[in-house]
Amino acid sequence: MRSVLLAVLSVLSLAAAPVAAQTALTPHVGGRVAPAPEGGLSFGWPGVYFEGRFSGPSVTVAVDTGAEHLSVSIDGQVRAELRRPGLARLTFDQLGPGEHVVRLDKLTESQTGSARFVGFFVGPEGRPLAPVARSSRIEFIGDSFTVAYGVRSARQACTEQEVHDLTDTSLSFAPILAERLKADYRIIAYSGRGVVRNYSGLAPGEPLPALYPRLIPGQAEPRIDPADPWKPDLIVIGLGTNDFSTPLKPGEAWRSEADLRTDYRDSYVDFVAGLARRDPQARFLLIAGENFADDVQQVAGRLKGLATAVRVSGLERTACHGHPSAADERMMADLLEKAIKGLK
Repeated sequence: MRSVLLAVLSVLSLAAAPVAAQTALTPHVGGRVAPAPEGGLSFGWPGVYFEGRFSGPSVTVAVDTGAEHLSVSIDGQVRAELRRPGLARLTFDQLGPGEHVVRLDKLTESQTGSARFVGFFVGPEGRPLAPVARSSRIEFIGDSFTVAYGVRSARQACTEQEVHDLTDTSLSFAPILAERLKADYRIIAYSGRGVVRNYSGLAPGEPLPALYPRLIPGQAEPRIDPADPWKPDLIVIGLGTNDFSTPLKPGEAWRSEADLRTDYRDSYVDFVAGLARRDPQARFLLIAGENFADDVQQVAGRLKGLATAVRVSGLERTACHGHPSAADERMMADLLEKAIKGLK
């Protein structure tokens, strides 16, 4: 990630050249990004965030939102939500003396598109400070439950547009847990994807592990650098709902549900083992839903102490299309936090 930042920092100010006498902050990046051809950083995975630290009375945020919803906060208070597509430049002033932290969060899920971070900038009276630093890191890998699909909805019946508008990954268990633990985080999650099978058998051959190496989820290239220095202390995986939530259809790769479950377990073990080889320092928590809890428990057992299964049940699932509510997301954060304390 450091190499990506160094490659693009020189073009951030060029991408925002119309404003004179401004200084770009060095952004702290949470999540996967890729250099954008127009300058700045492209990002598409859910929950990507950017932070800048500075002193001074004002800060300018420049971002090309694409089709995404983004939020801007200063010192932990949301100051704006960006919903219109296109290049936005927002200046927040009268911030008061002392140090401040500006943050840009991606709220929506993006399967095919991306947004572009241009930069944070301070004027002549401002002073850039070292980026926000945290001592621990968590990677979250999952599906729509991790994305917080349609979580702002108070009803299950939602149109496709409403799902887009009411998804808010900042309300997912992932950033909730990370905030409690004062950890940086990455979210690699995609609605409808499983370990070996996707919802209703869609997109065969492209479950989440096949998409995992991508920097932008809807683009086969670029892919993560094997030498990426970002190393998580903990990896939380929630995959399985889409493998088993719909019956097998004729022509799918498995002759029976028993075959599917065997493939799920074998492939899950291989996926986690591969991640462990890359990040031997990491511990793993595997979320076990009600209809695949025994399978996840077997996966954890085969990984010989490397992973712990965390059973989740009793969700009210009142958000879009029966997805977890905001209260459910907090409950999942509670269960994971308890499991993490048990690892120590």
